[in-house]
Amino acid sequence: MNKFKSGYIHSIETMGLVDGPGIRVVVFMQGCPLRCLFCHNPETWNKQSDMKMTSKEIVDEVRKYRPYIEMGGGVTFSGGEPLFQSEFLLEMLQMCRKAGIHTCIDTSGTGYSKEYLDEILKYTDLVILDIKAIEEESYKNMTGKEMDEFNYFVDKLLKNNNKLWLRQVIVPNINDTKEYILKLKKYIKKFKKVEKIELLPYHTMGKEKYEKLNLKYRLLETPDMDKEECKKLQELLNK
Repeated sequence: MNKFKSGYIHSIETMGLVDGPGIRVVVFMQGCPLRCLFCHNPETWNKQSDMKMTSKEIVDEVRKYRPYIEMGGGVTFSGGEPLFQSEFLLEMLQMCRKAGIHTCIDTSGTGYSKEYLDEILKYTDLVILDIKAIEEESYKNMTGKEMDEFNYFVDKLLKNNNKLWLRQVIVPNINDTKEYILKLKKYIKKFKKVEKIELLPYHTMGKEKYEKLNLKYRLLETPDMDKEECKKLQELLNK
């Protein structure tokens, strides 16, 4: 009898339209090693949750939506940080590949077990890479971590030649300048198979979650990013 690996899940969203191409099932996995200033899902930080499922249970759930996801869609593993449960993630990716389901991981490129990383990238059709910052000091201020782990992941991405979407949250008074966008533009030139680059405007919709969890919200005085200004920065990036 097969013994499938199990892991902790925050939630599963069906009919997702923004986390990869087409219509997708989005599996939000529990746990994240980063503590980003702008995080709006602090309830996903802890690795354990009340929702524990096996890889087979999750893939079986995804299969239910094949009529919707077969036309250019698939499954996206997000979080939290999906790499934080590397062995569990790998088994699901392998099962999806065997079933002919397009796979995507939405990741910060951290929290992984190195022994599984090459195989994870091998079985991932698309990587959505969330860029937090591109310089050591600003990265540490943004995430609370050193940049080494992210840099190692980026090196692996370049060697494995994965298809990529790149994302960056734009936060007022932190990275909302033309100077930063031009640095970002230069930084991302090293990526080869970039299909989309998105600048996402920071929002404050997660504040109430921090209050409920008795956590300090560190951007209390920071307003939502103006969407029109964010569009202008996107245009500058795309030039």
